[in-house]
Amino acid sequence: MIAIDPAEVVITAIRAQGAGGQNVNKVSSAVHLRFDIPASSLPDDVKARLLALNDQRITREGVLVIKAQTQRSQEMNRAEALQRLQELVDSVAAAPRVRRPTKPTHGSKQRRLAGKARRGEVKALRGKPAE
Repeated sequence: MIAIDPAEVVITAIRAQGAGGQNVNKVSSAVHLRFDIPASSLPDDVKARLLALNDQRITREGVLVIKAQTQRSQEMNRAEALQRLQELVDSVAAAPRVRRPTKPTHGSKQRRLAGKARRGEVKALRGKPAE
């Protein structure tokens, strides 16, 4: 688990969307979290994997924007946004395993060819009988 420096995270309070009456209309309880990936103190390989993600929350400039508005209180939305950021960073923290190309075994080749021959015989028997 890689720790994220709180000084690198910009959190802005905004009004939440959707139904909710006076609470939604008056109180800025939703949170916008902005995290500049290229300028962060994360290791370079983690930055590269984060930027390579096909995620619509990452802008062209490499800024990750997370919006949290499910809770009624700003503090809970802030905690949820930080947790989502941490989960995203943790998901790319471990380097993917390198795939080593392998060749099919002799036995698997033989089984495949035997199955193809069997299927060919079945199809050949479907034709008209030879006279």
